[in-house]
Amino acid sequence: MSLKLGQITIVVRDYDEAINYYTKQLGFLLKEDSRMSDTKRWVVISPGEHGCRLLLAKAITEKQENAIGNQTGGRVFLFLYTNDIESFYKRLIELNVSIVRKISTENYGKVFVFEDLYGNLWDVIEETN
Repeated sequence: MSLKLGQITIVVRDYDEAINYYTKQLGFLLKEDSRMSDTKRWVVISPGEHGCRLLLAKAITEKQENAIGNQTGGRVFLFLYTNDIESFYKRLIELNVSIVRKISTENYGKVFVFEDLYGNLWDVIEETN
């Protein structure tokens, strides 16, 4: 038997706002944007061709709205791996993405933390070979 994590939901305020941010600021790929009803869309983005994808889900209840940007209670929510942390860091700085913690070297590699459009915290990691 084989298992893999396919998608993770991120609760967002607005579909188009989120698509714009994740594709233009972070350079993610828009994999799907299908209208399901007048108010609901199936929007999937990905940092690359392979691996886990993110489903952008528009908040529709007060409880969901309260979770925007705080889906993990203030802890780092997602871990993004790269083979060129300096270039990605520079890109985010140039695009005014909020850097929470600058690049540091840890025993597992280099890491920095940024905050996305909604306040979710992301670790960006370049692992030591």
